[in-house]
Amino acid sequence: MAAMRSAGMDVAFDQEMPPHVSVTADVWRRFARNKLALIGLFLVAVIVFCAVFARHLSSYDPLAIDMNLVGNPTPPSAQHLFGTDVDGRDYFTRMLFGARISLEVGFTAMIIAVTFGTLYGAIAAYYGGWVDSAMMRFVDMMLSFPTFFLILTVEALTNNFSILVIMVVIGMLSWMGVSRLVRGQILSLREREFVSAARAVGAEDGRIILRHLLPNALGPVIVAATLAIGDNILTESALSYLGLGVQIPTPSWGNSLQKALDPEVLSAPWLLVIPGLLIVITVIAFNFIGEGLRDALDPKTRGSGA
Repeated sequence: MAAMRSAGMDVAFDQEMPPHVSVTADVWRRFARNKLALIGLFLVAVIVFCAVFARHLSSYDPLAIDMNLVGNPTPPSAQHLFGTDVDGRDYFTRMLFGARISLEVGFTAMIIAVTFGTLYGAIAAYYGGWVDSAMMRFVDMMLSFPTFFLILTVEALTNNFSILVIMVVIGMLSWMGVSRLVRGQILSLREREFVSAARAVGAEDGRIILRHLLPNALGPVIVAATLAIGDNILTESALSYLGLGVQIPTPSWGNSLQKALDPEVLSAPWLLVIPGLLIVITVIAFNFIGEGLRDALDPKTRGSGA
C-alpha cells in the first residue's frame, strides 16, 4: 500500500488502484462492487425522492378527512394506492409525508450526535492525561444508562413532543459511541510526523485538531454516521408508537403503527404492514450503505460484496 502526504494529511491507497485515479473514484469503485450497498443506495434515493416531492406525487392532503370513509378504512385500490386509514385519510399520502419526518429526524439527530461526539472524542484524545480520563468517564456514565429510556425521561420532563425537541434529544443522547470511535482514531494519529511538524511551525491546538487530525479520522465517522441514521429512524418510530414522538394528526410511520393497533382497525392489516415495511426497508437500506462504506473506506478490504 502506497501512501501520499498532502497538506499535512496521510491518505492510504489500495494497491489495486489504477494510476491517476483519485481517492474519491477509488472509494466509489470499491463501494460499487458491493451489490447490497448499491441496492441500499437505490432504496434510499427512492425514499428521499418520495419525501422531497411528496406534494407532487399525490393529489391528496395528508390531513384531509373524507367523512364518508371515517371509521371504515378501505383497502388499497386504484383511487387510494395504500388504502385509507380509520379517519378516511389517504394512506399513501400519509406515508409519503411520514418519510419526510423519518428522514428529517434521522439526518438531523445524526448531524447533532456526530458533530458533538467527534469534537468531544478528538479533544479527549488530543490532550490525553487527566482530561482524557475525566471525559471518558463521563462517556462511560452516559453509556451505562439505557439511551431509549433517557429519551423517554427527557421528553416526559419537558412535556414537549415537537419534532425539533425529538431531533435534539435523540442527537444529544446518542453521541457517545462516535466520541469513543474518534478518540481511538486520534490516539493513533496524534504522534504521527505530520502532527509534530504542525506543532513545530506553531500551529494552534484547534487548527491541528480540525485541519490535520480530524480529516484523517473521517472514514470510520462517515460509516458510523450512516448507520446512525437508521438507528435514529427506529428510535423516532418507537417514540411515536408509544405516543411520545410525533403527535397525531402529523403523519409519521411510528404513529401510523400506533393507530393501526387500535382494536377497531385490526381488521385492516395494511395499516400495520405498510408503515412497518417502510421502516424495515429504510433502516436496512442505510445499514447496507454503511457496510458498503466501511469496506470501501478500508484500504485493507479487497472486493467485499463483489
